[in-house]
Amino acid sequence: MTRRINRGPDETRRLILKATVATTGLAGLGLAGGGVSRVLAADAPGWSADAFKQKSEADVLKLLYGGKAAEASDKVKLDAPEIAENGAVVPVAVSSTLSDVTSISILVAENPYVLAASYKLGGGTAAAVANRLKMAKTTNVIAIVEAGGKLYRASKEVKVTVGGCGG
Repeated sequence: MTRRINRGPDETRRLILKATVATTGLAGLGLAGGGVSRVLAADAPGWSADAFKQKSEADVLKLLYGGKAAEASDKVKLDAPEIAENGAVVPVAVSSTLSDVTSISILVAENPYVLAASYKLGGGTAAAVANRLKMAKTTNVIAIVEAGGKLYRASKEVKVTVGGCGG
């Protein structure tokens, strides 16, 4: 004697969803094994790994820009909080109204390594970048903008109440 199981619509729907999730998950695992490749910053041509290991602003400017001096400019806007409650995630944005901007770098003066971020911009690209930085303690955040072969800068002190670099 065969017994027929009568399932309600909710139970049938659950079975279909479980089967779909299981099938999709297995297919995803198959793709992740060989079809996905990682891209690292070190793969970028001309990337200066040594600049990110420097402990002073002068050394960073020497490696990235050949030691040119950066002059203060009101055409470089650095947007950062006056007080960062958590040094592990400090939002910083840099923009510029200068023409022919080719790079923007963000430095944190008192971090163990000064250079926090560096961007190369292509022609016609908007001169604006944003990032979340780790800051060890209260210090100046410095924006360096390269435009027309010259360096321009803006800086702002950010007070950190809880350190982000192990503090």
